[in-house]
Amino acid sequence: MGPVAIVTGAGSGIGRAVALAFLREGWSVALAGRRAQTLRATAAEAGEAADRALAVTADVREPAAVRDLFAWTVERFGRVDALFNNAGTGAPARPLEELSLEQWRAVVDTNLTGAFLCTQEAFRAMKAQTPRGGRIINNGSISATTPRPDSAPYTAAKHAITGLTKATALDGRAHDIACGQIDIGNALTPMTERMAEGMPQADGAVRPEPVMDVEHVARAVLYMASLPLDANVLSLTVMATKMPFVGRG
Repeated sequence: MGPVAIVTGAGSGIGRAVALAFLREGWSVALAGRRAQTLRATAAEAGEAADRALAVTADVREPAAVRDLFAWTVERFGRVDALFNNAGTGAPARPLEELSLEQWRAVVDTNLTGAFLCTQEAFRAMKAQTPRGGRIINNGSISATTPRPDSAPYTAAKHAITGLTKATALDGRAHDIACGQIDIGNALTPMTERMAEGMPQADGAVRPEPVMDVEHVARAVLYMASLPLDANVLSLTVMATKMPFVGRG
C-alpha cells in the first residue's frame, strides 16, 4: 500500500498542497480538518489517487476527535508513517492589550495544544506498529523565529512549537520516531493573497511582500518525510527569497 501520512488542516492552503503531494508520490493520506466539504474537495483534486485518501472531520483541539482520527487511519491503512502537524489559526491583528483571553486561547489551543494531542497519538501508534517508528513534521512558520506586529498569540504558539519539536525529537529517539520542523514564509495560498497587496511592517508602514508558490513548501515537506528514520531534518526554513525577514527588512 505504501507509506501512510496524516495531514491536519488538509482542507485548504498549505495542508491541501502537502496532502496532494503525498498522494501524488504514492502515499496513503488521512485528510484531517474541521470542514468535511473542504476535505472532500482536497480528495477530489487528487484524481485517481483519491482512493488512497481518507477524509476525517476532526477538531485537533478535542482529544476524542484526535484519538478517532488516528484510530480510523490505522483501521483503514494499517499504520501511521508520518504526521504533518499543520492545523492552525490566528487572532485579529490588534494591540496586545486589546486581545481577549478567548482569542488567546483559541490560537494556543489549535496551534499548540492541537499539535501536542496529535503528537501523543502519533507516539502511541508509531511505538505499537511493526515495523515501529515514524516521522512527525511540525509547521512552525517564520513566526516561530520572528513576529509580525500585533501577533502575540500566534507568535507565542509558534515559538512553543519549536520547543515541542525538540522535545519530541529527543523523546522519540528510543522508539525510532523522528521529528522536525518546517518554518514557512509567504507561501501563496487563498489565505495569504493579501501579502502581495500590503502587510504591516515593524516600522508602522504597510508594504507589499513577495510570495512564493506553495508547491515549494509541499516538496520540502515531502523531502523531509521521505528520509529514512536514521536521518532527520530538525529545522528547515523555506521562504520567498525577497521577503523582509533576514536582516533589518
